[in-house]
Amino acid sequence: MTTTLTYIKLWQKALKVEIQHLKKEGSTRYLLLNGRLLSKENAYIYFFDTPSSIKVPVGSIVRIEWGKKLADGRILSSEGKSLIIEVKENLGTVLSESYLLHDPWELLDQLFQRLEDMKENKRKRGRIKKLMDPSMPAKHPSDNIKSNVHELILRSKYNPVTFVWGPPGTGKTYTLARVVANKYLKDARVLVLSHSNQAVDVLMAEVSLFVENKGHLREGDLLRYGSQAGEAIQSRPYLTASHLIEKHHTNLANNKEALLEERRFIKQDLSKSYSKRDSNRLLEIEKKLTSVLEKVRQKELEFLKEAKIVGTTLAKAASDPAIYEKDFDLVVLDEASMAYVPQSAFAVSLAKRAIICGDFKQLPPIAAARHPLVNEWLREDIFYQSGVSEWVKEGKLHPHLFLLKEQRRMHPDISSFTNRFIYHSLVGDHRSVLKSRVEISERMPFKNHASVLIDTLGAGSYCMKDRVSNSRINVWHLLLSVQLIHEAYLEGMRSIGYVTPYRAQALLLEQLIDELLRDKLDGADIIAATVHRFQGSERDMMIFDTVDSYPQDRAGMLLIGKESERLLNVAITRTKGKFIHLCDYGFVRNHVYQNKTWRKLAEHQRIAGKVISPSEVGTWIKNQHSGLQWMHARKLERVRADIAGAEKNITVSIPEGGSLSEEWIDILNRRGKGVMLTLLANEQTAGLWTEKHIVAPLPFPVVIIDNQLVWLGLPVEANVRALPPFIAARAESKQLVNLLSSYING
Repeated sequence: MTTTLTYIKLWQKALKVEIQHLKKEGSTRYLLLNGRLLSKENAYIYFFDTPSSIKVPVGSIVRIEWGKKLADGRILSSEGKSLIIEVKENLGTVLSESYLLHDPWELLDQLFQRLEDMKENKRKRGRIKKLMDPSMPAKHPSDNIKSNVHELILRSKYNPVTFVWGPPGTGKTYTLARVVANKYLKDARVLVLSHSNQAVDVLMAEVSLFVENKGHLREGDLLRYGSQAGEAIQSRPYLTASHLIEKHHTNLANNKEALLEERRFIKQDLSKSYSKRDSNRLLEIEKKLTSVLEKVRQKELEFLKEAKIVGTTLAKAASDPAIYEKDFDLVVLDEASMAYVPQSAFAVSLAKRAIICGDFKQLPPIAAARHPLVNEWLREDIFYQSGVSEWVKEGKLHPHLFLLKEQRRMHPDISSFTNRFIYHSLVGDHRSVLKSRVEISERMPFKNHASVLIDTLGAGSYCMKDRVSNSRINVWHLLLSVQLIHEAYLEGMRSIGYVTPYRAQALLLEQLIDELLRDKLDGADIIAATVHRFQGSERDMMIFDTVDSYPQDRAGMLLIGKESERLLNVAITRTKGKFIHLCDYGFVRNHVYQNKTWRKLAEHQRIAGKVISPSEVGTWIKNQHSGLQWMHARKLERVRADIAGAEKNITVSIPEGGSLSEEWIDILNRRGKGVMLTLLANEQTAGLWTEKHIVAPLPFPVVIIDNQLVWLGLPVEANVRALPPFIAARAESKQLVNLLSSYING
């Protein structure tokens, strides 16, 4: 049996590999502008402008890249679109353009040090041993259980470690918050942890709401320690140390705010023009502010010492001795399935009892380095490494695994897939969920349907690889998604999400929404993002765009690889009332094995849901957008008029195997005088007058007019994979033109 000391050494080796990788290759780059040297007395202090706000914590270790120079530094101030950075060497007086390189490897180094401390602490090692080998018998009474909350209270009272499996929508936050509140009412000290600020905010807000409703909330007993940027905490400022300081140490709070305001004004002046006087004054303010912030810090520590329930992030806990040197009665680790195993071990070491909550069927932790130890300890969650999740494969629950069994988020037509294929029928629907979600499913698009498969088989070959990142893009799916969002909004839908495995596709859809729809989406909450960014969120309607299609010859690993089940599960379970799956079913049938979750989803929807084929585009599109219109590809009146009205240039792409009809040759030859025609095709077309011929066609037919108008799916004779009835899309989109031009000119 592996000893705890051996585990710790393995974790440290894995962390060291990840740290070295981040130091060498993993840094995020941020553009810095107008760098000016403020001081060179004890260190070189620089002031920089930034194109947008950079959320790098003050005190973070960074590097500055200027030309071929690379210097280590530390963030002294980060506010708005300006930074003050202390650098170890002279980079010159003025830096017109440079880069900030940062990755939070120092946070991993702090975790490494906490593991080092544990080697000498027998009590903490004993707690970790019970986490990694939860083979001890369950001691909680199992009779007369009144509710989920009651059972979890009993489990956490009698057992050293309790694993909570919380599938989406099963009341995880509700249950954890009431358990924490119960411990508070019994005068226990509880530490609430998660890897994300948002999760900590939401759970602490829910705890405070419950305690407040019971009339037992005493000022200062609940403390959200660290960042308090989230909406959940902004509505409950009394949970923060800053609120307590403003109330009980008004002069200190006012002094801090006055210095911050003066610093903002001076930074604004420095952004416009450099002044030695402003530079010296800024350095004076920084010194005064450092002194004031140290006093604020001491007051925060006093509040922390008195608090009964403390909520903070794993990173903050591992880096702040005010947390990691304390001992609590209970630690609650939320979203544990996204935490590194050594982070979970560190969390458990801080308290006599532990609740480890997460969903090992959702996305695992993320690590950058490729190494066996990183794969084992930083890409697998604690449910797997403790052996708890392995029992589920045999249809059993581990004695220390507590499952929340009823979901209340998704319409039953959506959850029917995840309940059966992801959660092995261990999870069911609460009796109220159908009634609460019908109002959403009744709306357009696809009235009275909650689960819809839009099959793009026969639309054409629109899937390409991004030229920079190698991520995948599907331009046909992009335009369909814009149309779906447009239709949903006009039908009263305001909570809409678009999710895809591919970052390039998500970014392009976000840009198209801004370009075509943003001024028409007043009051809407619409997000386009990758699956990884969506974990923890929910929307009334979700569009899941799988992107993969022809001419690609294989499905991407994100959709069929080792973690694909988890990824698809997250994509599906963000939805409340309407789930729309954009998918080329012919591609799935030909390139995805039957045992893969993606294929199971597509086939499940074909049997149990609503299936929309390309031939039905004209039936579900009720509201043509002025900048995006759909029509039969053989009706050429509109495109004929667009080509005749061209003023500068026309580009036509004819993919391999496609051709131009006599009618199309005539249309193009009738373009205006002086309008340049570029043909992208393997061969020149007889009878067509062109100024330029490029032997590099796109995989689909397209017409681009005056660098602002795009016709997809035309000419129809060139759409070699399309099936009748043929559909074309007309988009007035410079974003789409820029994308296609990058392939033409690249």
